[in-house]
Amino acid sequence: MADPALYFNRELSQLDFNFRVLAQAQDEAVPLLERLRYLCISCTNLDEFFEIRAATVRHAQDFGMPGAPDGLAPSTVLRRIHERAASLVEAQYRCWNELLRPALNDAGVRILGRDKWNVRQKRWLRTYFRDEIMPVLSPLGLDPAHPFPKILNKSLNIVVVLKGKDAFGRSGHLAIVRAPRSLPRIIQLPERVSGGEHDFVFLSSVLSEFVDELFPGMQVKGAYQFRVTRNSELIVDEEEVENLALALRDELIGRGYLRAMRLEIAADCPKPIVRTLLENFELPENAVYRIDGAVNLNRVIQVYDLVQRPDLKFPPFQPRQLPGSDAMFELLAEDDLLLHHPFDAFTPVLELIRQAAEDPNVLAIKQTLYRTGKDSAIVEHLVQAARNGKDVTVVVELRARFDEEANLGLADRLQEAGVQVVYGVVGYKTHAKMLLIVRREGRRLCRYVHLGTGNYHSGTARAYTDLGLMTSDARIGEDVHQIFQQLSGLAPLIRLHHLLQSPFTLHAGILERIAREAAHARAGRPARIVAKMNALNEPQVVRALYAASQAGVTVDLIVRGACTLRPGVDGVSENIRVVSIVGRFLEHHRVYWFANDGRPDLYCASADWLERNLLHRVETCFPVLDPALAGRVREEALNNYLADNLNAWELQADGSYLKLAPGDEAMPHSAQSWLLAKLCG
Repeated sequence: MADPALYFNRELSQLDFNFRVLAQAQDEAVPLLERLRYLCISCTNLDEFFEIRAATVRHAQDFGMPGAPDGLAPSTVLRRIHERAASLVEAQYRCWNELLRPALNDAGVRILGRDKWNVRQKRWLRTYFRDEIMPVLSPLGLDPAHPFPKILNKSLNIVVVLKGKDAFGRSGHLAIVRAPRSLPRIIQLPERVSGGEHDFVFLSSVLSEFVDELFPGMQVKGAYQFRVTRNSELIVDEEEVENLALALRDELIGRGYLRAMRLEIAADCPKPIVRTLLENFELPENAVYRIDGAVNLNRVIQVYDLVQRPDLKFPPFQPRQLPGSDAMFELLAEDDLLLHHPFDAFTPVLELIRQAAEDPNVLAIKQTLYRTGKDSAIVEHLVQAARNGKDVTVVVELRARFDEEANLGLADRLQEAGVQVVYGVVGYKTHAKMLLIVRREGRRLCRYVHLGTGNYHSGTARAYTDLGLMTSDARIGEDVHQIFQQLSGLAPLIRLHHLLQSPFTLHAGILERIAREAAHARAGRPARIVAKMNALNEPQVVRALYAASQAGVTVDLIVRGACTLRPGVDGVSENIRVVSIVGRFLEHHRVYWFANDGRPDLYCASADWLERNLLHRVETCFPVLDPALAGRVREEALNNYLADNLNAWELQADGSYLKLAPGDEAMPHSAQSWLLAKLCG
């Protein structure tokens, strides 16, 4: 079980997920602007991969940290990352240049390169450059008095080769032009100028074309766009800081200038300039990516929003509304409710909090917030609840990656309104999704609970697949109450009735249930495990699944992204199947089902089967006790996805993914389309 050959590398597996996303951009059956969106998602994902995952490997290399079960040294992983990423970047730009850009042009959505501008367009763009762009630029010539400037993470820059002397008699050589974040990266041409309703140009093209106007009296010999991606993982020694919020604010100031991880530069940039940039950013040669197009290709996503062409997008849908949601407490007093987003509206969650804020019988509201989005209605309701005299406690996770700044502002806003804000537990991110409302009903206090697999974020509730359970079950309410007590105080280890909790009981609970299935199989009883999650890498869980397979347990795993388990190995994992679903919505729910000899257990969770989630975060895993609702979850989130033969990719024993297709006698089945038809009509 310790053989490194039985484990894939997590980083390389995560990187490969983006090839599956890119395949959606290459699929002619997908609406054209949606294909553009998938291309941009793959580019943005790659940015984040270098900012976090590759940076983590570099950190492991620098500090000699112990290796992963796959046995690969960090230096080897970094080399393979750059090799694989280079293939991905080449495929992305080939998709853009050869497929999407021509197809968009044919559909009347033109992203015009410099070689396509006519005289009138060029005249308008020159005026636009002089009026809107040039006033905010500060070109910097490189000489002993002007050393290489700090380059912000993922910012657009132009390196300019100059010849001649300036007004002070200084000889020109190299200059850097940085594009401020205030400038739009995509510029729409007026229809009266361009003749087309949807004509656009990249800011990088405009800068490259008119950069000579920034250096009057000098000759521009070349202008080459570049972009550097930096480590963005904030590291705060929580044991040593007295105030986590203040420490994070300090770290955020310098985040954009941390260690460089990757350099993207125009394909025609001369080698000496590339060497100069690599030396400045302290990068090896394999960390440079020569780009055939705009270095910030993901910015073309703006076109998706600017072009109102329903014929080029997925058909709109209306989420199913919950009848009677104007009286949430009455509904939950009768039955548990299950919400399957985005097919079910997020409205009942918002309504429950709003009604709790206004209800005079509600005494307290407790909630965890990891990501909320801008102008969150939930935050407004919590603020109103505090103003109405409710006892409101919110656990805000300040270290939610890339939302740190937003969450600091959120915490300030809540505290100003009188909400008690807790930052969780030192050393453990609070990733659990919990809402608890305490309401007086006659002589007793009742607890109403919402538990979810996704964030309290209205935007992601329309784009991610997630499950939410709403209940007034007293024992679940008691469990959630105890977890909140633990987060906000210094409560001892607690014994929960129904919930499993990281970092205490969830990991052991999963291992116990996997072992139970193996025992059933060895006793000759039918045994099966079906689990859906975003990623899988925890070594003990992987070994337990191998042992279950060897015992004869049928294991079906639906893992969207990274999976370090190797299926299909004779004598080890021949009973394990792994599929990844990539479709219209981002697959995000976590569901675990164990057959248990006819008495099945079904859990939903905020946690993936990752080492960080099971051992180093605060997570919740909750059972669906109502048999009818449990049946719904199994049908909609497990069986339905295992039947997908249109958007599913099956992981092979060699680490590659095979796109599934309907067989000769099989009906085509898309899990997400089936849910849209079933739940949204």
